[in-house]
Amino acid sequence: MTTLASLRKIPVTALFGMAMIAIFAFTAIFAGWLAPYGETEIVGMEFEPWGGEFLLGTDNLGRDMLSRLIYGARNSIGIALLTTIIAFVLGTALGLLAAVLGGWTDQALSRLIDMMIAIPSLVFALLLLSIFGTSIGMLILIIAVLEMTRVFRLSRAVAMDVVVMDYVEAARLRGEGLVWLVRREILPNVTAPLVAEFGLRFCFTFLAVSALSFLGLGIQPPTADWGSMVRDNAALITFGDITPLLPAGCIALLTVSINFVVDWMLHRASGLKD
Repeated sequence: MTTLASLRKIPVTALFGMAMIAIFAFTAIFAGWLAPYGETEIVGMEFEPWGGEFLLGTDNLGRDMLSRLIYGARNSIGIALLTTIIAFVLGTALGLLAAVLGGWTDQALSRLIDMMIAIPSLVFALLLLSIFGTSIGMLILIIAVLEMTRVFRLSRAVAMDVVVMDYVEAARLRGEGLVWLVRREILPNVTAPLVAEFGLRFCFTFLAVSALSFLGLGIQPPTADWGSMVRDNAALITFGDITPLLPAGCIALLTVSINFVVDWMLHRASGLKD
């Protein structure tokens, strides 16, 4: 009964978002079992229509679109999630360090982050990928470093409000170390905004990976990726075929679903009443 009562308090938009996230996660995890064909397997002619043997037709090389969409969920979401985790860990660690230590450490880190934020992230990513190559590892590293800057600013801002509290000062006077202060006094009190930021940061990272793949500098062929699938099949739009909109729709649906859940989490953390 308690669980049912809790579910009734969750907005319909948040429930919809959770359901969609669960479906995408299930698809990504079990892509190998759900896809009727291999990720790079050529099974027919180019641009075969929907129906029959190929439920969603084939792409520009004769690969099954449904299979590519399923494998694209695993690749696009998996790479974006790993990138977000790296960016979040790095940005949060540096932000909390700057807030707790203050002084020249805070100034040096903050000015460095300001310099990086001053350059548009997509342009910066395109430049760095052109210089260092477009391998999966380099893609993850570059986007993680760029997205880390936003996480740094938020974690530093929320931590600055906590480090001036009396209980933190009391812990300093007791002689507690830096790690103890961050782990026991600061981090538990800034968890809510950081969790919400993780969801938003995943959306931005996911869109950045898809945009770079669409431009040809992200996930490289023959790996299935929703961004590159839009580019590869864009010619079908000329003939009134909506196939290129399928991966684009997946990108939009996942992004909107995550935002629904994040909005609800922020509303709960704020303590406001409906």
